[in-house]
Amino acid sequence: MDTKQAILSSLTQADFVVDAYLKDLTTAELLVRPVPGANHIAWQLGHLISSERYFLEKLAPGTIAALPPGFDAAHNKETAASDDPQAFLSKEEYVQLSKQMRGETLRLLAAMTPEDLDRPVQKMPPVVKVNGDVFLFVGMHWLMHTGQWAITRRKIGRPPLF
Repeated sequence: MDTKQAILSSLTQADFVVDAYLKDLTTAELLVRPVPGANHIAWQLGHLISSERYFLEKLAPGTIAALPPGFDAAHNKETAASDDPQAFLSKEEYVQLSKQMRGETLRLLAAMTPEDLDRPVQKMPPVVKVNGDVFLFVGMHWLMHTGQWAITRRKIGRPPLF
């Protein structure tokens, strides 16, 4: 297995967990907070999609598909406390946008050479040093949030999945 295959496997595994945790949830359930002050899944989905695009833009500025107007602003730190259903998208819309952004990630990964993956990258989380790290971080970021979703799922009566 080479580097790109390992990255692809990591992203595929993350997608599997994300899809499993979202599969049986309704749009309304995406707004449930596991505890007061914790972010609900709808906000987290927007944050993850926006973040993935931000990371990709660091690798290939101006080449990543735009998100809908106002999307980033609707999922920033200031909006995390909102419980207004009208301020968030439907589950289907989040899933569609996440798949679209993941397609951008895979397209960019496919275009990378081994030398590209080893190039340093700037203005990223401290553990992200080179372009290849960006792709690995994207999958890990999604998985980190699904750990929070597991608690929400238990709160609303869903059985554990893993």
